[in-house]
Amino acid sequence: MLLRRPVYIFSTFFVMIFSCVFFLTLFKTGVPEKMPIAVVDLDRSSISRRVVHELNATQSVDVVAVTHTYKEARVLMQQGRVYAFAVIPDRFYADIASFKRPEVVFYMNNAYTLGANTAYKELMSIMTMASGAFQREVLRKKGLPDYLIMKRLQPVAIEGHFVGNPSSDYLVYLMGIILPGILGLIVLMITIYSIGSELKWKTSRDLLHAAQGSFMRAMVGKLVPHVVLYCAMGVTINIILVRMMDFPVNGSFVWLNVGMVAYILAMQSVAMTVVGLIPMLRNALSVGALCGMLSFSLSGFTFPKMGMLPFMQAWTNLFPLRHYYLIYVNEVLLGNPITQSLPSVAVLIAFICLQLLIMKRLHRALKYQYFPID
Repeated sequence: MLLRRPVYIFSTFFVMIFSCVFFLTLFKTGVPEKMPIAVVDLDRSSISRRVVHELNATQSVDVVAVTHTYKEARVLMQQGRVYAFAVIPDRFYADIASFKRPEVVFYMNNAYTLGANTAYKELMSIMTMASGAFQREVLRKKGLPDYLIMKRLQPVAIEGHFVGNPSSDYLVYLMGIILPGILGLIVLMITIYSIGSELKWKTSRDLLHAAQGSFMRAMVGKLVPHVVLYCAMGVTINIILVRMMDFPVNGSFVWLNVGMVAYILAMQSVAMTVVGLIPMLRNALSVGALCGMLSFSLSGFTFPKMGMLPFMQAWTNLFPLRHYYLIYVNEVLLGNPITQSLPSVAVLIAFICLQLLIMKRLHRALKYQYFPID
């Protein structure tokens, strides 16, 4: 069946290869670059033009338009041509020269969170640097030495260190979970289809007959090829990320792959549980798709668990991807001892044992075929 039905080949190899090529090339630079922004220059002074020049010289943003009215910049944002824009007010230079505090207003389109936040970060940095540079020149003309000027401009020096990812590479934060998440969704859906199709096409009795009536032998014989295939794909993903994409591994690469195998087996167990509870292919696939997609939102790698509502925090533990994510963070980013990953591995093993609760029900469904077809 794996070789004869195109759905298996398409849904495993093609989808996974496409996902790897698409996402790894999408984030090939590691961080977003040249996010388009606009600047509304109401001052039209030398210092406002200098600010625009400095913004355009940064790696993260690209000033695609300098307008002289707020309306023009707003239209550009509404058309999706810029992620953000800044309004430099009238008398910007004059207020700075007289030691007043001109207000520069930022507008961001948070429908594009990554682009808007990147643009906002660069706007804040450049405006802070511009203000500091002007004050430095004024203080120099007053005769203050540079070391006193720096103490006045920046009395507290801040050093930022990204734990486990010094370059702040978005690829490390996202791809290590997105690709296993897609693989887990494939495992879930294909396993449901593999077992559910036996029920739909009334071949489940032939399956049991080939296994000499043993439900356990039938399931092992049917799913072992899937296990070997998916585990090989999971380990290959980790090898690509670590060896080819130079992902940091501050912990154990072997233990990361152990977590990957446990995660795949847990997803297969969840698939068997879904089919056992809902022994109808169409409905089981719908429930599986819902669970698989929710795991991306509730695993905590895009939106942190501590920021969720309390009752939603409890739901995050019901998805295997959440526990693989904790293993990934521990082994790739933090580099803690493997004892820190053991609780997550134990939970994945509990997911693997979940299928034991529905074995009798699924066995009866395969044997008696008492469920409706449609």
